[in-house]
Amino acid sequence: MSKRVRRDKNSHRKVWVLIFVFMSMFCVIFLAAKGRFEPSVSSRAVSLVLSPFQQAVSWVGSQLNYVTSNIWEIVTEHEQNKMLRNEVDQLRAQNLQASEFAAENERLRALLGYKQSATQFDLVAARVIGRESATWSSMIVIDRGTTDGVQDNMAVVTEKGLVGHVTDAGVNSSKVQLIMDPRSSVGTLVQRPESRVTGIVEGDMGNPTMPRMVNIPKTADVVEGDVIVTSGFGGVYPKGIVVGTVASLENETGGLLKYGVIETAVDFQKLEDVAVIVRSREAIPEPLSPPTQTPGTETAAQAGGKK
Repeated sequence: MSKRVRRDKNSHRKVWVLIFVFMSMFCVIFLAAKGRFEPSVSSRAVSLVLSPFQQAVSWVGSQLNYVTSNIWEIVTEHEQNKMLRNEVDQLRAQNLQASEFAAENERLRALLGYKQSATQFDLVAARVIGRESATWSSMIVIDRGTTDGVQDNMAVVTEKGLVGHVTDAGVNSSKVQLIMDPRSSVGTLVQRPESRVTGIVEGDMGNPTMPRMVNIPKTADVVEGDVIVTSGFGGVYPKGIVVGTVASLENETGGLLKYGVIETAVDFQKLEDVAVIVRSREAIPEPLSPPTQTPGTETAAQAGGKK
């Protein structure tokens, strides 16, 4: 037991001696680093002993300085990258906004050009603010109403052609029935001088994007590519507004009539800005009336009616 106690005491003493030596060396190194301790030239042994420790301290200090500077650079670059990303996002948003403004400006400029050229009409510019979900290709809502002079049954156009007519004018907004609506009916004629064939353009439930020009006699002079314009009959649509072109001709059931599939002049998928014709200075054509017949020359239908 006594030997073990002595060994333990000796080991403890050695540990304390080593700690004292290391602490002394640390103090010497620290003071030397601060310039407060300078060993004499003659003490070569001290220099040799301190040199490895000085080099170690210098290396550790340089490494710490290197790591600290790198960490600071990483933090700085991270903040700069974050700022640059924010600037890029802002520039993208501004670019998109500028592109949207440019597109809107182009549309409004085209509409203004039509307004200046169509001097026979008084136009009120309007923006499409909605579509009826149940009749997406048949009805739209515009941001103009009775306070802007818009009334029911006024024609709606763009610089490219006919859109439809107002069916329900509210105070600040109105509903517009498009010419593609199957309930719509537009009196039209072929613009080509050699033809001038009349017909009615109405929506087709089987093809919602392309209306039909119906009631065309089978032998009528209508060909693919003919431009179709409003005839002016009916009192809603002024004469001469472009409706579209004949994409194809099909025979009606029975063989006496044919109809033309119309490619509309207006792209209704991209419809954003329109104009309402609040006044037309063109005289509306009088509706056609049958000629007066002299007694005894009535048609078979009239004779049948008298029976």
